[in-house]
Amino acid sequence: MEGSHMGLLLFFCSSMLFAAFAAASSRNLPIIPFDEGYAPLFGDSNLVIHRDGKSVHLSLDERTGSGFVSHDLYLHGYFSASIKLPSDYTAGVVVAFYMSNGDMFQNNHDEIDFEFLGNIRGKDWRIQTNVYGNGSTNIGREERYGLWFDPADDFHQYTIVWTDSQIIFYVDNVPIREVTRTESMGGDFPSKPMTLYATIWDASDWATNGGKYRVNYKYAPYVAEFSDLVLHGCAVDPIEQHVAKCDNAPQSSEATTTIPSSGVTPAQRIKMENFRKKHMTYSYCYDKVRYKVPPSECVISSQEAERLRRFDPVTFGSGRRHHGKRHRRSRGSQTEAAASF
Repeated sequence: MEGSHMGLLLFFCSSMLFAAFAAASSRNLPIIPFDEGYAPLFGDSNLVIHRDGKSVHLSLDERTGSGFVSHDLYLHGYFSASIKLPSDYTAGVVVAFYMSNGDMFQNNHDEIDFEFLGNIRGKDWRIQTNVYGNGSTNIGREERYGLWFDPADDFHQYTIVWTDSQIIFYVDNVPIREVTRTESMGGDFPSKPMTLYATIWDASDWATNGGKYRVNYKYAPYVAEFSDLVLHGCAVDPIEQHVAKCDNAPQSSEATTTIPSSGVTPAQRIKMENFRKKHMTYSYCYDKVRYKVPPSECVISSQEAERLRRFDPVTFGSGRRHHGKRHRRSRGSQTEAAASF
């Protein structure tokens, strides 16, 4: 496929994604059966597909964690799941819903993460988002937040929207983070086809207070429930590395004229700003231990810096995420506090 045609297809695909979010808000995007979009990754009997074929349980016990993976690679798209997390004592447990191409690009992989960090009894789950581009794992772009609800009480929707210029993370259709591609980021912005993963695993070495609290298998099995699985994007041929399918892509550029230039509406932006003021407890932009100079895309706010300083995040050690035969080292900072919504 000629480069100009590829670029045009990707432009159509990115424009389609903004329309897709509007459709998703009204729950019009198709929820696909597990077998049509995914396959087991690891864990054997620790992965259980419900009779309806559209819900799946992932469990962690002393023997193993578990996970699943999308059949297709995608270059941009709308990826969503309703997730209910394990309850009670969950220290050291990590549930992840993320995109990666580490199996194909081991030295220069891309990644877009939702990671849910378990906690000791009486403390809330924390949610972490992260973005890696072109293998820049030394420049992790982690942010960490509390939530305005208990994610173990019921299902909540977690969504990644990825285009050639933006990455937006949503919780229950509330945007919590927007990453806009800048020229200075260069290849640090994810730009290669990725696969979607969901996993539960033992991250005792780092997940809870820097590894102070480990997984206690007295409370196993730890079960994470997934439903309402949405895969809506531009599927890529893994061999030819060209776009093989772009779901509902406009057929001409005229169809894109009514698409807004941003995936976040003014009303949603207000919600996002309120969420971040009340619930964000860590941002890589303010981590002076890791970055003597903030990464180029960071916009430093003295008010935000002062608020985050109260949480006194500490850098936690390395852990391992299971990707079948591959393991990825995870870095970041840890905090215990979370503000109420």
